[in-house]
Formats: sequence, C-alpha cells, structure tokens
Amino acid sequence: MTTPSTRTDVVIRTYGPGQVAPLVDTIADIWADAHEEITNTPGATTDGLSVPALRRQVDAHVRNHQEGFTLVAAYAHGSMVGFGYAFPCSADYWFGAELLPQIPEPARTGRLMGLCELAVTPAWQSRGIGTRLHTALLTAITPEWSSLLVRPDNTAGRTLYDRLGYRYAGPYRNEPAGPVYDLLLLRVEGS
Repeated sequence: MTTPSTRTDVVIRTYGPGQVAPLVDTIADIWADAHEEITNTPGATTDGLSVPALRRQVDAHVRNHQEGFTLVAAYAHGSMVGFGYAFPCSADYWFGAELLPQIPEPARTGRLMGLCELAVTPAWQSRGIGTRLHTALLTAITPEWSSLLVRPDNTAGRTLYDRLGYRYAGPYRNEPAGPVYDLLLLRVEGS
C-alpha cells in the first residue's frame, strides 16, 4: 500500500447532478470506510445509517435538487479518497417547522446550503481533505449560510465542523422515530 504523502497529491473535482450516477458505487465505498464504526453497529440500519440508505439518499437528492446540486470528490493518484455533496435549499425545507423558529433570522432568509455528506477514507483523513472538499462546495454553491447534521457521537466529524466554524443550532430528527442529530450552522465568511 502506498503511504499518503502531501496535499499536492490530491486533486478536487466538481460534479453536477447529471454526472453523479457513475460515482455512486465509489462514494458508497468511501462512506462505508469512513463510517465503519456505525455500519458494523447493530441497529444502525434501522437508524438509516447504511450503504443502501446512502444510495437512496443520494438518488433522491439528485432527483429533487437538480438546481445547484453539487458533488465534490478528492482524488489521490487517480483514485477517489473523499467526497462531499450539498445543494442550495430553503430554510423551511432544511430546518423543518419545529426547528425553524429557533434559527437566527438571517439564516432563515439568506442563501442556505444544505451539506448532506462529507467523508474521507480513513487512510487519507487528517490531511486537510475534508476542509478542501468543504471549501470547494462553498465555492461552487456560494451560500451565505451552511448547515448540516452530525451524530452527537461523531467526534472526528464534530472536530472538523467546529474547526470550520459551525455552531450548534439545536437537536434534529429526520423522522419522528429516528435518531437525534446535532444540527450545525455556519455563517459563511465574505458573504
């Protein structure tokens, strides 16, 4: 196995909704590698944390958010080692009726990016790739605000998001019986 070396070995590419289908197998593999602790946990599939659930999620987001849907991928030596995807969305859609009143007014009315996934294969983590993927999404979508969900026990993800400037906005459930996530919010600099 080749040892990852420097940031210069990594190239970030940007894809629109019509270019995603051939990448789904690869991003599913990266997602599974990056989330091995939950994909091997009993009950994770009932919480929607599985490769099939990811595939359904990506398919639905590509289909329903054609305008502005963006996937970014990091490649090292020709192989994908990380990805992220996001799309512009309304505050009503992203936060839902229950949480919306708790969101600051500027985030409810400004250009909002919903960040759905950001994953880097373990051998390439802690090399700035997640930050570069995040920056590429912000550059492509140009939001004033960005928001995402993170599992409360995802300390590595939370560390990255804290470093990027995200702040806790409240607890969030995708569905009434689903797990509780931390909803994070970022005011994008320069917007």
